[in-house]
Amino acid sequence: MAGSVTLAAAVGLSGSQALPALARATPGDPAPAAGTGRPAAPVEAGLPDPVAFVRDGDVYVSKGATEQRLTTGGGHARPRWSPDGRQIAVLNRGQVWVMKADGSGQRRLSTRPAGGPSWSPDGKWIAFASLSCTGGPGVYRISATAGGAKPEVLFPRDCRGEKLPEETTAGPATGSLRERLQYDNAVAWSPDGIRVAFRGGDCESTYDACLSIGTVATGEEQTVAAYGGGGTQNRGFAVVPSWRPDGVKLSWTAYEEGETAAGNKPVHLVEYDTATGAERTVGSALDRELSYADSGHAVVTSRNNGGSWLTVLRLSDGTRTLLRSGSQPSVRPRPH
Repeated sequence: MAGSVTLAAAVGLSGSQALPALARATPGDPAPAAGTGRPAAPVEAGLPDPVAFVRDGDVYVSKGATEQRLTTGGGHARPRWSPDGRQIAVLNRGQVWVMKADGSGQRRLSTRPAGGPSWSPDGKWIAFASLSCTGGPGVYRISATAGGAKPEVLFPRDCRGEKLPEETTAGPATGSLRERLQYDNAVAWSPDGIRVAFRGGDCESTYDACLSIGTVATGEEQTVAAYGGGGTQNRGFAVVPSWRPDGVKLSWTAYEEGETAAGNKPVHLVEYDTATGAERTVGSALDRELSYADSGHAVVTSRNNGGSWLTVLRLSDGTRTLLRSGSQPSVRPRPH
């Protein structure tokens, strides 16, 4: 992808830029006209598994021709299934909550303003982004089971053992689709439990925007996409990472602003090979928020009739099937 920078080794830089509104949740596009929430044409047999998603600020679960509303009152974002498919983590007005798969048993894990959560593969922890001791983006983990648990710092490594920054508040992101996505702080824990992908990191001391993969045990960081500064010519961002179930591929939502208007690339999806560093664009323009169903299929948020729709995407050839209106999909993991 022109303008992005892929680094093969971890970077050891310090410092970061000021963090804008870490608690921002990315709302979906304006809701489509009444009646368009009906399921579209049937998807391929067996796809997708139940999908959690957001419509008008509330969480729903879709399977086939049926859907169930799990929350009311709005203010919800970034639902994520637990590895066993029995629970869902979600942002509720910028704070991390968990609930059972049917929406019952809702409980708050932390009052700290957060970016989109992600479960550890063993289901014991939930990672989320929040303000770090450096004043920039940080990644924390908190017990998914223990009552009254306190967040622990994962990244930046230098903040481990430091006093946690004071909790702050921030309103929801507003503006265009690009503006709402730019500072989305959703994180993604790798299927092997070793790494977490997140927006920002040590690379922000060199670049204007970047995406990192951090190693949980050591705190080391690898920059996988970077924009502006550091010799890059294009500005942009990479956000909302998502791991393929086998951990071989990592996707993210990207935007790239070239030196001229003709060089701009609108919001789109990038798939990155973690072994070779190769990148490719998948899906269509304005596709975003990819959630893998398996190695060959994913559910993405797309644009349809002026609104946000969940779309099943076949990654090999780009075949698309509309599913239903909504955004921010999370496909329930399949049993191993």
